[in-house]
Amino acid sequence: MRRNRRKLLSAGVVIVRGTGQDARFLMLRAFRHWDFPKGLVEPGESPLQAAVREVREESSIDQLDFRWGEDYIDTGPYNGGKTARYFLASTAQESVTLLPSPDTGRPEHCEYRWVSAVEARALASPRVGLVLDWALSRLG
Repeated sequence: MRRNRRKLLSAGVVIVRGTGQDARFLMLRAFRHWDFPKGLVEPGESPLQAAVREVREESSIDQLDFRWGEDYIDTGPYNGGKTARYFLASTAQESVTLLPSPDTGRPEHCEYRWVSAVEARALASPRVGLVLDWALSRLG
């Protein structure tokens, strides 16, 4: 008999500050893995609501402009079958604080960087690289 497992969905935001060659993307590091801010969608939340909450909880950024609309990209399964959905937003907010997780009382990430597209590509895993490609195509 097969168990019906709930599909886990994470939601996050590719955050860009600036434009053109000066554009910088926020990446967060947990252990050796670099990614854009994201986390699990909680019951009763839309993926976009979860993405905004996760950005605020993980980075303290609370000024997001979804000027590209609510378009998103989903990644294939990772880390035990989770799917990640990423939205694209800009911010003028440069200051980042790695806040403690409400669950553990410790920050989920140990480092952050505002990086160029080239630097983001160097840090990103193949899964995150596909998300970066999508974001760059949207930025034009």
